[in-house]
Amino acid sequence: MPRTSTTINHSHLVIDTGMAKPDATTIVERKGLGHPDTLADHLAERLSRAYSHYTVQRFGAVLHHNFDKLALLGGASEVRYGAGRLTAPVRVLVNGRAAPMCGGEGIPVEEIVEAEVRAFFAERLREVLDQLDIKFNITSNSSPGAVLTGDEVPDRTRWFNPRSIEDLRERRVRLSNDTSLGTGWAPENAFESFVRELVNHFSGESEFTLAHAWCGSDVKLMGYWDGDQADVVLCVPQKSRHVGSRAEYVRNAESVLAECYRFAGLRLPEAAVRFRLNARDVPEKDELYLTYTGSSIESGDEGVVGRGNRVNGLITPLRPMNLEGANGKNPVYHVGKLYNIAAQRLAQRLHEATDGHAEVHLVSTTGQRLDQPWRILIRLSSPDAQADKVQALVAETLEGFPALTDELVSDGIVLS
Repeated sequence: MPRTSTTINHSHLVIDTGMAKPDATTIVERKGLGHPDTLADHLAERLSRAYSHYTVQRFGAVLHHNFDKLALLGGASEVRYGAGRLTAPVRVLVNGRAAPMCGGEGIPVEEIVEAEVRAFFAERLREVLDQLDIKFNITSNSSPGAVLTGDEVPDRTRWFNPRSIEDLRERRVRLSNDTSLGTGWAPENAFESFVRELVNHFSGESEFTLAHAWCGSDVKLMGYWDGDQADVVLCVPQKSRHVGSRAEYVRNAESVLAECYRFAGLRLPEAAVRFRLNARDVPEKDELYLTYTGSSIESGDEGVVGRGNRVNGLITPLRPMNLEGANGKNPVYHVGKLYNIAAQRLAQRLHEATDGHAEVHLVSTTGQRLDQPWRILIRLSSPDAQADKVQALVAETLEGFPALTDELVSDGIVLS
């Protein structure tokens, strides 16, 4: 495998060409919009954006914050055919940090957070709205490294309590907050794209869900594909208020399966696809995926940021991945967010430029410039990719972090 090593803007860049393309074997998972982990991810990101919007409008800069340790603790429920109710609230543990003031002017952090939490559940799971228990664990504690040597206050201690936005170091230079990495690859194969679309079809707003009020959003899919045949295990809940009997539940499940095969015929017309729906159901015992809200968050399940879909919306163990939870991280200098998005976008551009498979790995070192990763590894299946063109695309990516921050803050990027 030909290898080129060079330095670009103080970053060590390695370009491998002629690597073997991934074979057809694919294992892929996707969690739908109502899955507790997806709810936690999307709520954390919503809190980051709301806080960023407020501080940009009020002070002219994104102040320091992170909500990427948010967790949802499931409540309790009772379901009956044609009825149901929550018997214990869903708890929202808002863990994180956020600057509570700037230049002596207070920021209503808890008010911002509570308003966003309630607006989020009003959109996603309205049945939970009156049964939310929001717990705040938001601090403004300094990161490690503020050593006291006299009467002077270390600059680091002002990051979450700035006298003005000029106390924000990133106003002068953006440094990586952590030693971590971002990973991206392209292109998706047909089955991976099918998995994303099918889960979105059942868990989001579609013709099917609009026509079937009983369809819940806590959808989860695990699929295996060998290039010709696919086996899919799919979970699609039903909402108890709209299901009057066991027989009705079974008929609804049959309509889900029929829709799965119809969808597969459109998206994977040459493939043999087998589906297994709600594998834990035991209809004769009335053990069914029947819920009040359409999500298992109502009955003891938990959701935690970073346990769900990766930045590209999929969980793909046979592809390169990392464990960073991007949602809720600060969009200015947190590499766990920025490097993953940048790596995915760069991989897509390299795929388009070389007409082959592309992998990108950006590795940071804490305290070093955000636009100067410690290591950059590019792996391409194309045997004749031109190193200078690859370097040019890498350089464009490294120069683009300020614009990427602006795009995140302005709601231009939806993390899946």
